[in-house]
Amino acid sequence: MKAGWQAGDVLLCTDWTLLRLFPPLRASWALVGAQAVVPITGINAKRVLFGAIDLRTAHRIVLIRRHARQADAQAFLGELRRRYRRAGQIWLLADRASAHTAPQTLAVATQLRIRFLWLPKQAPELSPMDQLWRELKRLIAANRQAESIDALAADAAAWLLTLTPQQARRKAAMTSSRFWLKSLLQHFWLPT
Repeated sequence: MKAGWQAGDVLLCTDWTLLRLFPPLRASWALVGAQAVVPITGINAKRVLFGAIDLRTAHRIVLIRRHARQADAQAFLGELRRRYRRAGQIWLLADRASAHTAPQTLAVATQLRIRFLWLPKQAPELSPMDQLWRELKRLIAANRQAESIDALAADAAAWLLTLTPQQARRKAAMTSSRFWLKSLLQHFWLPT
């Protein structure tokens, strides 16, 4: 394993989010004196979206799974390596979710030349992927129930993947003057 950053390495930020068929409720507009109505079927299902954003290029990767278990996290690591097969080391900013910190997951990461860089606990504001998930849920899932959980997951993945790099950077708060990695990115990786 390489000791430090080398040419050809990539820096990604990863996170996963849970989508439920039962919609998250958010503030919405309604006529004065009337309550906003959110029709639901009463049926609930879930999907997990694993996602990563390249902090240099804003390229995004999404994998839809049924669970967020170790095997699912390991499948996502495999997908990252497949997508970045020519890259050297993959440096992965991640939270300390148990699926990430499991010894088997760490062993798979080592085999795939992926090194985790741990974000502080309870600090979702530091994760660009967490910011993208928040915006995705607001625009795609809130206050309406999708036809099916698979349709919702597909719509969510399509929304994330069709953003332009500039839109993704902005929605992930990476263009903010207060983005905590701004100095690092400006010195080492200018956006392409």
